[in-house]
Amino acid sequence: MRLRLRLFEFEDLSWFPDVIRAGMMDYLHFMISALGTYRPIVPLLAEGLRRSGQSHLLELGAGAGGGTETLLKTLHAQGQPGVTTTFTDLYPQPAAWAAAAQRTHGVISFEPRPVDALAVPAHLVGFRTIFSAFHHFPPTAATALLRDAVRGNTGIGVFEGAGKHWLELLLAVTVLPVAQLLLTPFFRPFRFSRLVFTYLIPLIPLCTIWDGVVSVLRMYSPAELLALAHAADPEGAFVWQAGRKRHWWGPQVTYLVGWPAGNDQLAVGSASYRKSL
Repeated sequence: MRLRLRLFEFEDLSWFPDVIRAGMMDYLHFMISALGTYRPIVPLLAEGLRRSGQSHLLELGAGAGGGTETLLKTLHAQGQPGVTTTFTDLYPQPAAWAAAAQRTHGVISFEPRPVDALAVPAHLVGFRTIFSAFHHFPPTAATALLRDAVRGNTGIGVFEGAGKHWLELLLAVTVLPVAQLLLTPFFRPFRFSRLVFTYLIPLIPLCTIWDGVVSVLRMYSPAELLALAHAADPEGAFVWQAGRKRHWWGPQVTYLVGWPAGNDQLAVGSASYRKSL
């Protein structure tokens, strides 16, 4: 699908109620974790950490942190036991993050204050990642986000849990809403408000359907991601790769990764484009 529309998403709106946003994030956290959405990009993440000389991930736009614990366990099992993560977001969710920090015995930490992904404070260091959120940024802001990583001389990985296909739009309005209605009582931690705004006043599922469809329509293709990277890094300070990785059970993950060229002895030129279909 080449169509890309700049429609709004409810979770981007500053006035959007936190209780509804949290309910949507809880659903995404559960689904991404349960389905292992980002497992296919673990080798890319490991390569980015190695080539950027990092052992810490700085997650931008973390939301409820869905899937990160699974990624960390996989990285630890594949020879990088010291990798840790800090969650950040413009709309922090310290309650959800504190639970993750407790479960992982501090392997996951968090920044309780709002963090603008376009201007990350200097004290927050690490290989930057952004999962399922890069499509929220229009081209100018997306370029600024990547430029800030280049300016900070830190690696960055952008990952979207879809391949931008019409089938994904169909799933967003059929199968996934049914799954949300069936699974909501099992989300933890338990919130009575989640039940109210799912079943009595169904704002959470309705807003999730809208945002899910718009997310696919707003996604950047690998070629567009690489063009944004080149705009953010005209001097070729970073090595860039963009493409898609397929999950074993079918779905794809679209990605862009970059790290300082000075750390990449194998790099030839300023950028590369790797497309994995």
